[in-house]
Amino acid sequence: MRIIIIKMGELYLAIMPGAEPFFLPGNENGVLLIHGFTGAPSEMRLAGEYLNKLGYTVLAPRLPGHGTTPEEMAKTGWPQWYGSVEDGYHFLAATCSSVSAVGLSMGGLLTLKLAEEYPLHRLIVLSTPIYIANKRLRLLPLYRLFTNYVTKKRKRLPAAGEIHSVNYDVTPLSSLTSLLDLIKQMDNLLPNVTVPTLVVQSRAEHTVVPESASFIYNKLGSSEKKLIWLNKSGHIVTLDNERDYVFQEIGRFLAK
Repeated sequence: MRIIIIKMGELYLAIMPGAEPFFLPGNENGVLLIHGFTGAPSEMRLAGEYLNKLGYTVLAPRLPGHGTTPEEMAKTGWPQWYGSVEDGYHFLAATCSSVSAVGLSMGGLLTLKLAEEYPLHRLIVLSTPIYIANKRLRLLPLYRLFTNYVTKKRKRLPAAGEIHSVNYDVTPLSSLTSLLDLIKQMDNLLPNVTVPTLVVQSRAEHTVVPESASFIYNKLGSSEKKLIWLNKSGHIVTLDNERDYVFQEIGRFLAK
């Protein structure tokens, strides 16, 4: 497998192909795209290209520990991931007159936190977890006594989406614990999010319990909010069968 080597001082960091951050210059309206847990910016590539064709300036950062190795990710947690989201926001805010955000899965949690702390024009959260379908999570403290990683199950995506699917085959349990800590903040955080928000969730996926979307929608403090249900997609809705419909709905919502 081809890898990209980036020198950082005396450290050499291997970036998985497709895991590089991307920036697509456009007009004065910026959109920050945040990928999911153990994923990479490539998950947001097709969405970014669609929005850029509509004129938007698009930035998709790579969250720390992602797109490298599971061992590197195990050294990180949500404060580091959120710091990268903040950096991306400040970059766009310095170059654009407005900034909106689109977050996938864990990226949705991070952009919700961003919306609580910074002025956003609009927010879109996709497949964002409050309830996770894996019933073994309640045994996570026990698992961590015996192992640091667990194998991930992968759903096959359509061919056009599969080439943009760059993620790990295992999940670092320390990072998973940090993700759960971030989820615990949502109950108190969501009422403080007042930016116009679009929530998108598939009823057919098996990673996030679909009721997560209703929880987010009902708890949001936004006076303008919309919930869209999908029926044919898995967890990564930006790469699955209904991705074109998702992109169109994101475009319509941003244009309001």
